Amino acid sequence: MPNIFIMDIVILRDYCISKKGSTETFPFGDDTLVFKVKEKIFALVNLDGDLSINLKCDPVLAIDLRERYSSVIPGYHMNKKHWNTVLLDGSVPDKEVFSWIDHSYDLITDKH
Repeated sequence: MPNIFIMDIVILRDYCISKKGSTETFPFGDDTLVFKVKEKIFALVNLDGDLSINLKCDPVLAIDLRERYSSVIPGYHMNKKHWNTVLLDGSVPDKEVFSWIDHSYDLITDKH
C-alpha cells in the first residue's frame, strides 16, 4: 500500500479494482465511477471537479472520522449514517484513505 499524500484517480482506481471480486461501472453517468463487490457498492468516485470518494462506514467510525478530519463529510447523495464522502485534497494520508476503502469493502464482503 503506497504511503503518499498525492492521491489521484489512477492510484485510487488501481487500488479499488485490485480488491478481490471488484468490478467497476458507470451506472450514474460518466462522472461517477462505481466499484462493487458481490453486486454491492463499496466506493463511488466523483470524476467531475475535485476528486472525492464515497465509502461505506460503520456508523460510529463515520462520526469519529468526520470529527477528526475536515475533509470527511456525511456521504453526498447517500445514507448519511452509513456513508462518508472523503474529499481527496491531500489533507488525509493516502494510507488512511486506503484503510477506509478496505473497511468499506470488508463491510460488504463480511455481510454476504
